[in-house]
Amino acid sequence: MNARLEALPHRHVLTLPAMPSAVRMARETAEQVLAEWGVNPRHPTVGPALLILSELVTNSVRHAAALSPQMTVIYAAGPDCLAFAVHDRHPHQPSLYAPATRTRAGGLATVMELTLGLGGTAVVRKDADGRGKSIWITLPF
Repeated sequence: MNARLEALPHRHVLTLPAMPSAVRMARETAEQVLAEWGVNPRHPTVGPALLILSELVTNSVRHAAALSPQMTVIYAAGPDCLAFAVHDRHPHQPSLYAPATRTRAGGLATVMELTLGLGGTAVVRKDADGRGKSIWITLPF
């Protein structure tokens, strides 16, 4: 999983309105592009990856829509790596590695548990102007 994200041979970008329907659209698009890239839908990473993606898009809809009416989902893959990001223009940068608590029991806690359980990484990258961020997930494949 040492591939640099910029060097991954497969990439797809999707812009969606920050509405609940974005979750289904992001997931269906992921399934479609993974199939186009020749990824077996039964690969053990695919199911958890789709759940992680759904959680990130849901979080963007719930927490960022007021300041970010659109979000961008980036899908990328290589021979040993699956990566995706959800970008919005809300300035809050969540702490991904904070311990789970009663108030932080779903969403990002689930994302991190699944990501780390698969041997993956997660990172928040802020926009250059500080008014938005992307949460990148990279999973070994």
